[in-house]
Amino acid sequence: MEIRLFLLQEPPSMASDRWADAKNLLCVRLDALGDVLLTSPALRALKESTPGRRITLLTSRAGAAAAELIPDVDRVLQYDAPWMKATAPGADASREFELIEQLRNGRFEGAAIFTVYSQNPLPAALVCYLAGIPRRLAHCRENPYQLLTDWVAETEPHDVIRHEVRRQLDLAGAIGCYASDERLALSLPAEADAKAVAALRHCGADLSAPWLLMHPGATASSRRYPPEQYARAAELLFERHGFQTIFTGVAAERELIETIRRSMGVPSYSVAGRLSLAELAAIVQRAPLLIANNTGPVHVAAAVGTPVVVLYALTNPQHAPWGVPQRVLSFDVPCKYCYKSICPEGHHACLRSISPESVVQAAVELHEESLAGRCAAATGALIAGERF
Repeated sequence: MEIRLFLLQEPPSMASDRWADAKNLLCVRLDALGDVLLTSPALRALKESTPGRRITLLTSRAGAAAAELIPDVDRVLQYDAPWMKATAPGADASREFELIEQLRNGRFEGAAIFTVYSQNPLPAALVCYLAGIPRRLAHCRENPYQLLTDWVAETEPHDVIRHEVRRQLDLAGAIGCYASDERLALSLPAEADAKAVAALRHCGADLSAPWLLMHPGATASSRRYPPEQYARAAELLFERHGFQTIFTGVAAERELIETIRRSMGVPSYSVAGRLSLAELAAIVQRAPLLIANNTGPVHVAAAVGTPVVVLYALTNPQHAPWGVPQRVLSFDVPCKYCYKSICPEGHHACLRSISPESVVQAAVELHEESLAGRCAAATGALIAGERF
């Protein structure tokens, strides 16, 4: 079998010719919610490049909720891979054999395996190889031999570090697939918005007055801004600028959120643990602004067009908001880009050194810019309407 290092040896047009008749594609992204959303433009590129192409996404339990809302995904398969960090140890390999048989029965004509550069694509490539999928595409650091038919040499992080969205778009581009629109996107059911409105009304906030969302949780402790600093920022936003804070989070983050709220000297509200992902996305879409750690809801905000202030831990540089008005706040430290879920130094300085006052300033400035932009757009639309 011929192995092609095509970014070095052949142009994408030749790879495109080999993939053009592959209408039943498997895409593999076994990470969490945010990672799946950041892959959505690449999925669009694959979908749009061949008329009638269907995309099945194999993803984790955590990623499946997001995958169900991505408009270019036709089918979602859920699988928690034993080679992924977040997966609990399993008793045996029976699930892997079941998956191989399931993929074989799917009669996929090609598989695109999406990873961050620190992950090894070869376990997923082996599964696809054993399932008889004839075309297999991935970034890979070492020679994959027969496991990949289309091998894109891994150049990160030594030669370049790309935004995660760009990395995955480049993988699709290596086989001649490009997106007409590189933004993130979610398709929300109508009932999600109705439930979001009900949740907002139920929490007690006055939505006729200024308000914003704050999401203080994150799966990795190294990416969490200190609760007491979130509390102070929320206090200042209310006292100086009249913004009510509505907190969002999963059920497991309720205690964190209530700790923040108890330490505040001003009113606040919470919808934590009450929402599905679609309902959360609908609330984020309605919000004038989101303040959050570097975590999944930031990418939800990007997908629905909501401006976002990100308290960005310098664990890695690739996951900033994509294609949305933003402020990214961090503090430069010698230990940056550690790629750790727990701060190895124990000081959390890249986040702790961000003052609540700077969070407030960023939020107010971004909100005012967004209002001005919406007013300008509305005025432009009105003038265009009068002309025609």
